[in-house]
This record gives sequence, structure tokens and C-alpha cells, in this order.
Amino acid sequence: MKKIECVIMDWAGTAIDYGCFAPVSAFIKSFETIGIRITAEEARRPMGLNKRDHIRALFEMERIGNAFFEKYGRKYTEKDVDGRYSEFQRLLFATLKEYTTPISDVIETIDVLRKKGIKIGSTTGYTSEMMDVVIPAAAEKGYRPDHCVTADELPGGRPYPYMIYKNMCDLAVSSRFFVLKYGDTISDIKEGLNAGVWTVGVILGSNELGLTEEEVKALPEDELKQRMNDVRMRMYAAGAHYVVDSIKELPSLIDSINLRMNNE
Repeated sequence: MKKIECVIMDWAGTAIDYGCFAPVSAFIKSFETIGIRITAEEARRPMGLNKRDHIRALFEMERIGNAFFEKYGRKYTEKDVDGRYSEFQRLLFATLKEYTTPISDVIETIDVLRKKGIKIGSTTGYTSEMMDVVIPAAAEKGYRPDHCVTADELPGGRPYPYMIYKNMCDLAVSSRFFVLKYGDTISDIKEGLNAGVWTVGVILGSNELGLTEEEVKALPEDELKQRMNDVRMRMYAAGAHYVVDSIKELPSLIDSINLRMNNE
């Protein structure tokens, strides 16, 4: 019988750090130190890439690139990327441990998946050094995937598929057809599609929605539905096979995917 054998999770905004706030603040403050203002929306747009590529993507945005040129009279260089990355790391490490709380229903749902014999892998835009902080802190709060792969020693991070393939090798997954990538960013979706695996986006708690849990609860129902629908449409436009509101839907969705694979 064909069935999903492995779910590969993203971290911030998917499994922990509701709303994916740890990196956003660090990106904004990193650019502030050179007199360049970036918005939270701009900081979130490339989320899911490895962090050096993320900074490069910020410099490449027309408004930010123009602001840098007006201030310094030149285009950015790799030395500028190195400087913002160094400052980003300093800022992030100062608060990273505080942003490791599992998102609601993640721990319980992972338990359900494991009872179905599903392995839990993970990929991330964080470096291995950052994950040395995140993994034990999240474990103390109950979230323990079976494996984590970072892009440090691979040819590239997202949207390339290498982290997914490394998870498959290390967890001995028999086929890409039996893997499901689950994440909260457009980069997660591109990573999953490039790996040729089932690709599922999540809305609540995501970087794409960009709200705290308290803000979600405080929003008028109609406005929340509209914002969630906007995220859903962006994820489907990026090629997601499915988009769920929350991880609670994942076990039943996997049952449906298993049924679909065996009826094709």
C-alpha cells in the first residue's frame, strides 16, 4: 500500500514561533544600524531562504536598493551583505531562545502522526549554529522531530530541494512520492515542489499571515477570513498541492492523500 512515510516540517512559523517573529525583528534592526528602514512586510517577503540569501534578497528589492544607493552613492556589495548578516546574527542570537514555543496543536498532532508510523523530518532557513540553540530549547517545551537538516553543508538552501533529500537519506524514506513537506512560507512550497514531494502550506501561525496569536483572536471574523484567504491564494498560486488552516487538519489530509495515491 502506498502511503506517506515522512512529514518534513519547517520550524519558525510552522512548528514553533507563532507568526515567525524572531527573524523579522532582527532583519529590521540590522538594516536600521546602517540607516536603512525596512518594513515588516519587506522583511517577511523572502522568509524561508537561508539568512544570507534573505539579506541579499532584501538588498535586491527596488525600494531598499534605491534607499541604499541614495544614502551611500553606490550599489550594495557582498561586503554589505556580510555586514548585515553579522549584525542579524548578533541580534537574533540575543533573543532566539525566547522564540521556541511550539505552536498550538503541533505536539499533539506529531504524536498522532507517529502512531501512524510516520517519521518527522525538518528543514529550516536557520544555520546549524542557530539550530543548536533552537532544537534543545524546543525539546524542553515538548517538540522533538526525528531529524533536522540545515543548508550549511549542502549546495544550497531553499528553494533548492537538497535539505529534503538529505532528510530522506538520513531517515531512510523509500520514495519521494511518500514524503510530505509542510511549511508556512512560499519558499517552503517551492522547496517541496522542487523536491517532487507532496507540498502543504499552513496559514495560522505562519510568516505569510504575520500575526501573533493574540492579534488573530482580536481580529473581526470577516477580516481574519479575508486575510487567511489571501494567504491561501498566494500559497496555491505558488503551487501548493494543499493548504490547511492549522496542523490539526494534517492527519485527515494525509489519509486523503494515501487514498488518492492508491486509487490512481
